[in-house]
Amino acid sequence: MSMDPVCGMDVKEEGAPTSDYQGKTYYFCCEGCKKSFDEDPKKYLNKEEHAHDHPGHHH
Repeated sequence: MSMDPVCGMDVKEEGAPTSDYQGKTYYFCCEGCKKSFDEDPKKYLNKEEHAHDHPGHHH
């Protein structure tokens, strides 16, 4: 399991949309979250440290 860096959902890696950024693969719950990440990865990577403060799926 991985955490979607955009919405914070737990994601099963098999078959999930992915993006590679700075040598790391990120997994997403849906194409919408992947697209948001691809447009501005730094925005979501900074947020990732605080994702557990705001659980839930928000699009």
